[in-house]
Amino acid sequence: MAGKRIGVLTGGGDVPGLNSVIKGVVYRGNELGFEVTGIRRGWEGLTHVNLEDPLSRAKYILPLNRANTRTIDRTGGTFLHTSRTNPAKMKELPETLRGKDFPIVENTKKGVTSKVFDVTSQVLKNLESLKLDYLVAIGGDDTLSYAARLDKEGYPVISIPKTMDNDVRNTEYCIGFSTAITRAVDAIERQRTTVGSHERVGVFRVFGRDAGHTALYTAYVTSIRCCIPEYKVNLNKLIELLIEEKRNNPSNYSLVILSEGAEWEGYKVREYGEADAYGHRKKMSVGEDLSDEIRKQTREETVVSDLTYDLRGGSPDFLDKLVATTYANIALDAITEGKHGLMTAIVDGCFTLSPIPDPKLGPRKVNVEAMYSKEHYRPRYEAKLGFPIFLTHANDK
Repeated sequence: MAGKRIGVLTGGGDVPGLNSVIKGVVYRGNELGFEVTGIRRGWEGLTHVNLEDPLSRAKYILPLNRANTRTIDRTGGTFLHTSRTNPAKMKELPETLRGKDFPIVENTKKGVTSKVFDVTSQVLKNLESLKLDYLVAIGGDDTLSYAARLDKEGYPVISIPKTMDNDVRNTEYCIGFSTAITRAVDAIERQRTTVGSHERVGVFRVFGRDAGHTALYTAYVTSIRCCIPEYKVNLNKLIELLIEEKRNNPSNYSLVILSEGAEWEGYKVREYGEADAYGHRKKMSVGEDLSDEIRKQTREETVVSDLTYDLRGGSPDFLDKLVATTYANIALDAITEGKHGLMTAIVDGCFTLSPIPDPKLGPRKVNVEAMYSKEHYRPRYEAKLGFPIFLTHANDK
C-alpha cells in the first residue's frame, strides 16, 4: 500500500473535532507511506477548482504533512474550511464549468421543483487528475449522501460522521456531539443565576432540525424539560408544567430546552431565506415563539437564549478528540485493507465500520419510547440497564 494518495475533505457545518480527524489521517498516513492531500471548502473544492490554473489549484488543493497539521487539533472548526456544496444538484455552474454539457435533473423539495446540474463527472475527472486513490469524506447526512454517490460511481470512499445533532444513521456517535452537549450544559448552568435572580422561565434553543438528540441529552444531564422534533407536545400542558415547576422551585424559576425543529400541536416552525444546496432553509426561533405563548397565557416573564452557533465554537472536549482520532485511524485501517463504501462508526458501544447510510432514509431519530417521557416532557431515566454508553442504538428509526 506504500505510495497511496489519499484525499480528505470536510463538508457542511463545522464542529469541534474535525481537525483531530485531519491530523490523525495525516499522521497515520505518513507512517504508512501515504501522500495526503486536503481538499479545501468541502465538495466545492472538487467542483470549482481549475487544476490548470495555479491560483485556483492553490485555493482549493492543499498538500498535508506533519508540519502544517502539527497543531491544528488544538482548536475547533476545520483547517480545510467547508461549504454546503452539492455536486449532484448545483443551481448554477461555477465559472470554470460554464459552457460545458452536464446532465440537468429535476430537484423537488417540499412540492417545489427546480432544475439543477449534476457535475459528478467533473468531480470524478478532478479526482483522477489529482491522482487520488481514496477519499476520506468527513461530514453529516448531506456530505455523506454525496460520498455514497461517489462510491457507487466506482470511486473508493471512506466516510467519517460528524454533526452535533448526532443524527447520522448506522452509528451511535458523531464527532462534535459531546462538545456541543458540554457547551450547552455549561451555558444553561451559568444562566440559571440570571433566570433565577429575575424569577423567570428560561427558554433555550439548540440545533436539531429533524432529530432531538442535542436537546434531549442536554436536558438529561441538567434535569430540565425539553421539546424535540420527534414528538409534538401539547402547548397548554407544557406551559402548565413549566409554571408548576417554577412555583415549586424555592428560587421561583423553571427551564426548558427546545430543538430548533421542535413543534407543538397546531404549530409549525416557520422558515426563511433561500434553501441551501441540500434543500434546507433556516428556521425561525421556536424559542421566541414559545416565549410569546408563555407570556400571553400566564403573563410570566421569560429569558430566551439561542445556543445554536455557540455550541460549534472552541476546541473539542476529550471525548470528541478521542473519537475523532480513533475514527481517523479506523479509516486508514480500512484503506490499507482495500475497503470502501464504509463509514467509521460506533455500534452497540464498540468502534466498527458501517455502510455509508442511504440518504433516502433521512436522519436517525430519537427513540421516543425509550428516551422521552410523553407525560412529563423530559428525558426518561429508567430502564437503561444493558444500553450502550450513549443510550441509543445505531438502528434507531
